[in-house]
Amino acid sequence: MQNKALDGLFQELLATEPIFNNKEVLRPTYTPDTLVHRDEQINSLATILVSALRGDTPSNILIYGKTGTGKTAASRHVGRELERIGEQLNVQCSVVYVNCEVIDTQYRLLANLARQFGEDVPMTGWPTDQVFAKFKEVIDSKKQVIVVILDEIDKLVKKGDDVLYNLSRANSDLKQAKVSMIGVSNDLKFTEFLDPRVKSSLGEEEIIFPPYDADQISDILMERAEIAYKNGVLEESVIPLCAAFAAQEHGDARRALDLLRVAGELAEREKKPHVQEEHVRRAQDKIEVDRVIEVVKTLPTQSKLALCAVINLRNNGYKNVTTGEVYNVYRQLCINVDMDILTQRRVTDLMSELDMLGIVNALVVSKGRYGRTKEIVLSVPVSSTQRVLFEDYRLKPLEDFKPVITTQMHL
Repeated sequence: MQNKALDGLFQELLATEPIFNNKEVLRPTYTPDTLVHRDEQINSLATILVSALRGDTPSNILIYGKTGTGKTAASRHVGRELERIGEQLNVQCSVVYVNCEVIDTQYRLLANLARQFGEDVPMTGWPTDQVFAKFKEVIDSKKQVIVVILDEIDKLVKKGDDVLYNLSRANSDLKQAKVSMIGVSNDLKFTEFLDPRVKSSLGEEEIIFPPYDADQISDILMERAEIAYKNGVLEESVIPLCAAFAAQEHGDARRALDLLRVAGELAEREKKPHVQEEHVRRAQDKIEVDRVIEVVKTLPTQSKLALCAVINLRNNGYKNVTTGEVYNVYRQLCINVDMDILTQRRVTDLMSELDMLGIVNALVVSKGRYGRTKEIVLSVPVSSTQRVLFEDYRLKPLEDFKPVITTQMHL
């Protein structure tokens, strides 16, 4: 019976007139044929990489910019064109893309690179030197120029910069092949942690991608919407509103594209023929909740306990709480779940990290002759955040926890 009911439901849903032509163009993984408002950066990239078409080694490049400023799309776009022109000129150019958020260790990176060139290297088990030797052996089997795009390169550096040092020195061991790197990062300061030798060789050229403004984001959305949606589906105010929301988020075009896609999905589920302003506003709320859920899920246990303390105080009527009050409740939570109790200074650092992630808002306030303290205000929806916290089996016993509120605490 259930299968028949599902059959009917799917048939009904398939019979609904779709409003999308091609939803994939609104996803971050899509690389468009043209990139608006990034001519200067694309030209800079092409000017550096053109030496590959002459058979020479291009300079290594570091690309910086906030999330959603077109860094990855521009790198992949130029890389694709480099390969295409290389084919026309009968010059072997290979552009390899690696997401360092997923492939975040020296071994994984080298194994992944070797596998992309047909070498069957296991993802674990070999000495790293052996994997590196295999990679050099397979690429040096013919005359070619290889450009490795390391997206989110800062995630790789957090686990050590040995692999960058080795890759930057690889050309001295190669007879036919040449290797160049493009590092892409949202973090302008990550090079501070690099070995000076790696820093100088990796950052031979630097390209900055500035944030988009609302008008530029509107242009991007217009171009993608023409491919993504059927004619006349979007109400006039939808794209300007998506652009305005994203411009507030430091000119994040990726955020704008997500808004435009999720708004369409909400309209489609309601079987509405048009995407309206209300769908964009609801998409904004949904994306924000989804973002919070993802961030909270990946927090270390101690950070979750600190956040749990803030929520506990909030649920007991405390709005602006001090770090001292948070620490008081945090200690009680740790005792309840048999976790090590960190120092108050360390918990204050954890609150600063949660502030940077946008989960709380920590404001330094003066208490006159009593000095200064931080007041903590929750910046995320309580119910969904609590739900994610208690999905962690270590925090599950705290669902019905009631803190002992001391008399020093104030409402």
